Parts: sequence; structure tokens; C-alpha cells
Amino acid sequence: MNCLIVDDDEFSRNVIKHFVNKTDGLTVLEETDNAADAFTVIKTKEIDIVFLDVEMPEMTGLDLMKTLDDMPQIILVTSRASYAVEAFEHNVTDYLVKPVNYARFLKAVGKAEANLKASNITVENQDEVFIKADNKIVRLRLSDVYFIEALSDYVIINTDTRKYIIHSTMKGLEKKLPESDFIRVHRSYIVNFTKITSIEDTSVVMPSKTIPIGASYKNRFMKKLNLL
Repeated sequence: MNCLIVDDDEFSRNVIKHFVNKTDGLTVLEETDNAADAFTVIKTKEIDIVFLDVEMPEMTGLDLMKTLDDMPQIILVTSRASYAVEAFEHNVTDYLVKPVNYARFLKAVGKAEANLKASNITVENQDEVFIKADNKIVRLRLSDVYFIEALSDYVIINTDTRKYIIHSTMKGLEKKLPESDFIRVHRSYIVNFTKITSIEDTSVVMPSKTIPIGASYKNRFMKKLNLL
């Protein structure tokens, strides 16, 4: 699992880095001393776990989480236990109080690993998926899906007849859907290519909604079009 360590204190970063390096299955992909750089890393690289300090100058760890649509597993690392309540309101994976010991570190990593393995959507074949919604497992035909939109730590799967809200990330969902039919057009939207009725300059027109095309997704989207 790829890890990002974010802490403005070098000693604290080194402690977590030491723990990561001695744990099988973990890799320190990046480390940084500020939340702004962390935001860029999370958006551009495949990060599974973020060890995130809360108290940092300019932007706190909690502020960083508020900017993220697709959150990796977040393990907060801070010297003040008083942040615990607010942390879990943001659905963090776990909360470590400094000084962190290795046993407690492993427990937090175990939670993150379990969350990553627990899938809320399983592709049975290229035509159908099973999703966990409304306290049951539902079979869903991909051809019935019009678009998918982000909602904090959830996603909404929109069909022609109803919406399904599931606990997942756009990044994780994007990897599981067939590229032949689905494409991400915005950080908050994945569309079924076969359901598009028309394309305007900066938006995709679906039967029930007009969806913006994000600047960073436009080039890839336009390459997929079979223009005459």
C-alpha cells in the first residue's frame, strides 16, 4: 500500500517513515511538510494511506480533508487527543496520538487495509455489478447506469429509474468500471459514454442532466470521441 506522510515536524515524519519501512506491504511513496503539497500528491498519484498531522501552518490536516472528493485512507497523527471527535466526523480511518508506538500504528494500518479490501461494488462481468445499498446487495446492469456523481465519502449511481448511494470513492469506482463504456469527465462525475446525447463546449448533455467537463479531463474525453 502506497503511503503519504504529511507533518511539518521532521522528527514525527521520520518516526512514521520508520514504522512504514519496517512493515511488510507498506511503501513511503511521498512525504511532505505541508497540506498544500499533500493535496497535489493525492490528486496526481496513487495513494492508499495518508498519515496526516492535524496542526500545520497555513492549512491544517482537517482543512485538507475538506478539499478532497476522493479521500484515501486517512490516519490522523497529532499530539492533541481533543481533535478525535472532529476527526471521526470526517470519517477518518483511525487517530494516532503522539508519541506513536508501533503496536498502535499496526492497528491503524490494519483498519486501513481492511477498508481497502472491503469493496462496495464488485464487477461480476462487463455487463453487471453487485452493489451494497439499502442494507442489501443489489444486482445492477451497467447499461442502466447513466452517470455517477461524488457525494463526500459516498457516490451516487444514477439510473433511469432510481439512485443508489454507496460508500465508495470515485477513484476506486473508476478502476472497476469498463473503460469501453464509462469515462470520468470531472472530479465529481463519471458518465456512461453510451448515454450521452450531445456534447457542448464544456459540458456533456445526458437525458436528465447536463454535466460539466473538467479542464484536466477534457483532453482524454475528446480523444475517446469517434468524430467524423
